Amino acid sequence: MKLALVSTLTITALLTGCSIPTAPSAVSSLDGIFSEPVGRSSVTGVPSGSHVSLGVVYSRNTQANRAYLQDYQANAGTGFGQSLLVQSIHDAYVATSNPDLAVDWIKASLQRQFGSVTVYPDMQSLKAAKPDVIAVVDSRSQLMTSRSSDIEADVRAHFYDRNLNYIATAQGHDAKALSPVWADYKRSEEIVADINEQQNVQTRALQKFDQSLSNLLTSPTDKVSMTDNKPGMNLY
Repeated sequence: MKLALVSTLTITALLTGCSIPTAPSAVSSLDGIFSEPVGRSSVTGVPSGSHVSLGVVYSRNTQANRAYLQDYQANAGTGFGQSLLVQSIHDAYVATSNPDLAVDWIKASLQRQFGSVTVYPDMQSLKAAKPDVIAVVDSRSQLMTSRSSDIEADVRAHFYDRNLNYIATAQGHDAKALSPVWADYKRSEEIVADINEQQNVQTRALQKFDQSLSNLLTSPTDKVSMTDNKPGMNLY
């Protein structure tokens, strides 16, 4: 018999016995990348166009976030998601925790603005390649768990000149607080709709990043702050 409603007590029991990944704590965007403070570049805008090469490194946040989403997706496929009675709920968890969504999107956005975009494993390799512009890509996601239905996504690209002086930052952020996913009154269709908001939040943050990047490349950066707008996350 096909169940239209998911029992909250049953789901809670299933989830309690499983290890549900939680979002890792944020560190400075430049933690482990720059060994010394950087200054402000004298350029008034981020150089771009078909003649400009861009070198990219992923921050520790980005690397940790990708591992977190891989873990989340794996648990949805073999842990708490597999135990759920409705296949569509399991499928929604898997579909909305793509670990490559942010990095692939950001790379594609950068490729539309620069002549070449190369991702390097570390700053040492990037320095040796001597690209025209450097970008540190920082991304974080917070997906729902059995205890919280708050969703958040934050993506940033910090740009530096070839001498490692800071130019400006393109960024996108989105968040949404939902009612408890496993409330007694919710049908499976409503639960799936709530889970799908995870991808919607991530997508909106990336769309805002695209707009921020476009604005950044067409406007002077002489009034851009050198500091992240999150406490404790200085750019230099």
